[in-house]
Amino acid sequence: MLDVVIQTMPFLFEGFINTIVISLAAIAFGSGLGVILGLLRTLGGSYIKNIIGLYIHMIRATPFLVQIYLVYFILPGVGWEVFDLSEFAAAVVALSIYTSSYTAEIVRSALQAVPKGQWEAATAVGMNTFRKIYYVIAPQAWKMTLPPLAGVYVLVIKGTSILSVIGVIELMRTGEDSIYRYPSHIMLVLCMVAFMYFIYCYPILKLIKRMEIKLGRIEGISEDGRDM
Repeated sequence: MLDVVIQTMPFLFEGFINTIVISLAAIAFGSGLGVILGLLRTLGGSYIKNIIGLYIHMIRATPFLVQIYLVYFILPGVGWEVFDLSEFAAAVVALSIYTSSYTAEIVRSALQAVPKGQWEAATAVGMNTFRKIYYVIAPQAWKMTLPPLAGVYVLVIKGTSILSVIGVIELMRTGEDSIYRYPSHIMLVLCMVAFMYFIYCYPILKLIKRMEIKLGRIEGISEDGRDM
């Protein structure tokens, strides 16, 4: 059994690194796009809100497997070179779109959860929209986005396990290949794969929790006036 672990681990580690790179890229791009969409859906006109709402509902109402097929197999058929993506690029694009749809709704909900009086107070002192969001609304909404964002990011990481359908060499794909090499040690290989997902996802959840606690403490100090 130890021999199987020693021989399999380097192969799994290669897939693990690819999973990290793809998921972090998707989280970065998807979160950035999601924040923009969330702001536009909160502050934009009805036409913009409806378009973004349709985008969000379409992405969230369809399986990610269908989305990755569309990005990798269907879009290149349009004939535009920009849609002729490699396996890695298609994986990042599809996961980024998936991430953005959830992030946008989280941002919108957090912004709308800020008391209306805060918006009115910022307007009353003459702040424009940018200053209002940056100095007054975003600092209050930020901490409300952390718990749901942590859940989304973990879903994105676990979603990379589907990418093997387009030939991406990620953790689950290397795990499946290892099972073919050692069919009598299926449980061992799957436990190794599960453990590697755990050691990636768990620190993210702990980090988000620490950020929540830290932000709560900072807010408490500010309210007590002890930071003066």
